[in-house]
Formats: sequence, structure tokens, C-alpha cells
Amino acid sequence: MRRGSDFEQAVRRGTRGGRESLVVHLTTSTDPEPSGPVVGLVVSRAVGNAVTRNLVKRRLRALMGERLGALPSRSRVVVRALPPAATTSFAHLAADLDSALSTAVRRAGERSR
Repeated sequence: MRRGSDFEQAVRRGTRGGRESLVVHLTTSTDPEPSGPVVGLVVSRAVGNAVTRNLVKRRLRALMGERLGALPSRSRVVVRALPPAATTSFAHLAADLDSALSTAVRRAGERSR
């Protein structure tokens, strides 16, 4: 995702899964063209200085890259890092991400019924 409107749509219309170090917003696109999931990251200044924010972004990119196949097709995902993400270990960040993603996917399934 690159446009603010894409982030806004996913956050406002999507389902949410939150954990200690991050929040995941997930929505499915209604575009007729077949495409895979699209992911956007939000890491604000509250997380830390530029070095810390970039470290958190690199970790989240790596973790999301491994999980793209498990996401529904045509889904849009926004991962928003919270300040505890700066001091969280990679393994704990991965566990939080898995838990938040499963919650958001489950809620999206319940909403579509």
C-alpha cells in the first residue's frame, strides 16, 4: 500500500486484531482484478527514534513476507506498531503478529456471514 486512502479504508472498514506490541487491520478489496494480499506498515515516532523505527519495520516486513500465503486473496492489511514493539524480541513480535492476524481473519469471516 502506498496511498493514504488505502490505509484509511483498511483501518476504518476492516476488522481489527490487537496485541501488546501491534494492531492489525484487515479488509478485503472489492476490486475485480485478481491480486494477492497487500500489506502496509505504520510505525510512528512514538515507537522510538529513526533507528528503532527502521528496525521494527524491517522485522515486520520479514514476518509479513512469511505470512502472505496464509492471508485471504485480495485482502488489505495494515500493521500498526505500538511503542512496546521497540523493546519486544523478534519471537515475541512474531507471536503477537500471528495472534493478531488470526483474530482479524476470524472476525472478517464472521462479518462476511
